[in-house]
Amino acid sequence: MTVSMEFLVASGIGWVTACGVYLMLRGRSFPVVLGLTLIGYAVNVFIFTMGRLWSDAQPILGTGDVVADPLPQALVLTAIVIGFATTGFVIELALRSRAESGTDHVDGREPGA
Repeated sequence: MTVSMEFLVASGIGWVTACGVYLMLRGRSFPVVLGLTLIGYAVNVFIFTMGRLWSDAQPILGTGDVVADPLPQALVLTAIVIGFATTGFVIELALRSRAESGTDHVDGREPGA
């Protein structure tokens, strides 16, 4: 049985997304932040793979017939910067919530209390 590269990449993106959703459903702040980050990574890889991998393609218009599409790389680079800033902001919100409520539970109450 041969496994294609497309199946492996799609399975990898699916697993990372599933792990991100699982972590987002946890009751503590830190796993929720990790889950959001994992989903952001999965979306970035998805966008990058939708741009297709070109072999022997020029990155800039020139004399060649085949030219690589720079749009997915630009989108992913922008998404990485925005994702980093958003992650920092969410971590700051989680720290502020812990300081004010005394717990790191996402609803502000410890279970059973």
